Amino acid sequence: MKAAIYSRVLGDEQVGDVQLFLDELAQHGIEPVIFDQYLDQLRGKVMVPSTTRSFAGPGDLGPDIEFIISLGGDGTLLDTVTLVQDKNISIMGINFGRLGFLASIGRDEVKAAVKAMAKRTYVVDKRTLIHLDASIPLFDDTPPPWHRIISTCGPL
Repeated sequence: MKAAIYSRVLGDEQVGDVQLFLDELAQHGIEPVIFDQYLDQLRGKVMVPSTTRSFAGPGDLGPDIEFIISLGGDGTLLDTVTLVQDKNISIMGINFGRLGFLASIGRDEVKAAVKAMAKRTYVVDKRTLIHLDASIPLFDDTPPPWHRIISTCGPL
């Protein structure tokens, strides 16, 4: 199983949480494919296998990516949605921010979340996005009107 990992910035206070997260992925046989700018930040601070692949944008997320995991707050999760576009990739948000309305899985739930993902015992919460059509290009690529967001982990 492969999961893409997206985040904007690695804060010093997140290093331990990110290492725990990557260790859990490895323990459950989930291969991470990490956003290239984030992977650059991880190197030297977090132990990442040298064989770890990266992606630069939506075009790099092939059919072998089953999940994309957003590490950050709600803004980071919204950025993640734009990466998924019309691909059938589930999104899981782990909240490293202050509040977590969209990224509802807390730092203390990382082990349980990864285990649920590996065993496929999670709940999919379909969210609706507003789609805007305009005569001028307001946004580069607009996401489709819905996405699968994994918001709750545990038995089905």
